[in-house]
Amino acid sequence: MEMKSTMRFDRVSLVRFVAGLCLVVALLWAALPTAGAQVFAERATALVDYSRADLGPAKVCASMSGFRAKDLVQLSAAPVAGVEGVPAHCRVSGLLDPEIAFEVSLPDRWNGRFYMIGNGGHAGEALEDPGRVSQIRDALKVGFAVAQTNTGHDSRREPGATFVMSNPQKAIDYAYRAVHLTAVTAKAIVRDYYGRKVSYAYWNSCSNGGRQGLIEAQRFPGDFDGIVANAPWVDQTGFTIGALWNQRALDEAPLSAAKLNLLAEKVMARCDAMDGLADGLIDDPRRCDFDAARDVPACAAGVDEPGCLTAAQAATVARIQNGPVSRGKPFLPGFEPGSEAVMPNFFGGGVSSGWLNMIVSAQPGGKSADFGLAEDTMRYLVHKPPKPDYDYRTFDFDQDIGMLERWGTLADAKDPDLGKFRRRGGKLLMTYGWADSILQPRMGIRYYEEAVRKNGPGTSDFFRLFMVPGMSHCSGGIGPDQHDPMTVIINWVEKGKAPDQIIAKRTVDGKVVRTRPLCPYPQVARHTGEGSIDAAANFRCVEP
Repeated sequence: MEMKSTMRFDRVSLVRFVAGLCLVVALLWAALPTAGAQVFAERATALVDYSRADLGPAKVCASMSGFRAKDLVQLSAAPVAGVEGVPAHCRVSGLLDPEIAFEVSLPDRWNGRFYMIGNGGHAGEALEDPGRVSQIRDALKVGFAVAQTNTGHDSRREPGATFVMSNPQKAIDYAYRAVHLTAVTAKAIVRDYYGRKVSYAYWNSCSNGGRQGLIEAQRFPGDFDGIVANAPWVDQTGFTIGALWNQRALDEAPLSAAKLNLLAEKVMARCDAMDGLADGLIDDPRRCDFDAARDVPACAAGVDEPGCLTAAQAATVARIQNGPVSRGKPFLPGFEPGSEAVMPNFFGGGVSSGWLNMIVSAQPGGKSADFGLAEDTMRYLVHKPPKPDYDYRTFDFDQDIGMLERWGTLADAKDPDLGKFRRRGGKLLMTYGWADSILQPRMGIRYYEEAVRKNGPGTSDFFRLFMVPGMSHCSGGIGPDQHDPMTVIINWVEKGKAPDQIIAKRTVDGKVVRTRPLCPYPQVARHTGEGSIDAAANFRCVEP
């Protein structure tokens, strides 16, 4: 973009730019399947050699432009040369009615499997986005046919949830239709190109992509054999109400970065050793009886300094940690103690405040990532017709929750009935960081526990949840966050080996500094009493 000499960046403009950049970074990061989940990293130890790719195409790539299918309005195909370990492949790009852009990458040597990635936030990412391209290349390197979609809109032209203004159908496509239609169409393209159907289909994504994966298991159980749903946005409408609740609390008593770091320090001091091990991790924050009004130094009357909390600020912390209340009853879990300062610092080394930019805006008058998503959801997806000028301050937590029900029936991934997915042999692996500062961790636990009640005691035969102490949203934080859920799910789907634990590691400056087992919920990792607390071999998964 040409910069004219008359343009000036005053202080206010710069502050707004930085705040907006922080929000964009947060949302783009949420679009990753799991940055810390080193996809396919453990393939050498897999029970099946899924990287063996010895199947060739039955057609010439260019001929795929003639492929036809229901709802397909545009298609093109072109060969792509191999480079930097990525094999030569056929890239098929198309458009599904009305504006669902999708892409299928077909390697010259195929392993017989299908792999699909999801979308972050309100989706609409460009298919050529570097983060998405990186994921596709990783899967191509081990022989997968790979698909992706923008869910029916381009966020570069229609940012946030404004896409519904041009066509209401795009709301349905974003909620659930685009992923399903892309999966069905892409698998048909794979079959046509190779002359044989897909042996196994896998989904792997995080955040909104985790929500998409759960909806696939709930509504379209035939689409995927194995689904990895990392930090899924299970309850999009509940989250929206929670973000409005937090913003209203912060309007009354804002929290600075210094206050958040103080808060994090006091939380860790009180709760780190509650599991019997002082290791810098809170393994189950639900057991932490932290009270900001009691455990953080109180500011003197009329004083607001970095080393203390005012009474109003302590009340705001409690409201964020306890979650929204409606008609005198808890409505949704809040954010966990220990999530206040666990995010990697995007603009330098070390660790920055987990709540900063995510729940708490870094700049006065700016929007946090959570509030930005919630406000857009309310204005464009909840209200029908949209209300671009809707003022969140008018929301009544006792009377207005019902207005989100219509959108919830479309977008929420809360249906615990997974019977059809189970009966067809599907496997579902869900992970959640206990220190997630974008989505409430107990959102995932609540869904899993409801699924166990609905599907019975054999639920763990096809669905397991792994909570990750110290991990933030999808990855990052202060705990061992790097693991390979894809090898785990492939072992489970193709060899029947259910995961009794997943080994995760934490790296600093490229070196592994700690490994830990992640345990199937409700089990927790406990030190045997012997050996280093930084070695997974010295821990066992036990009942809490």
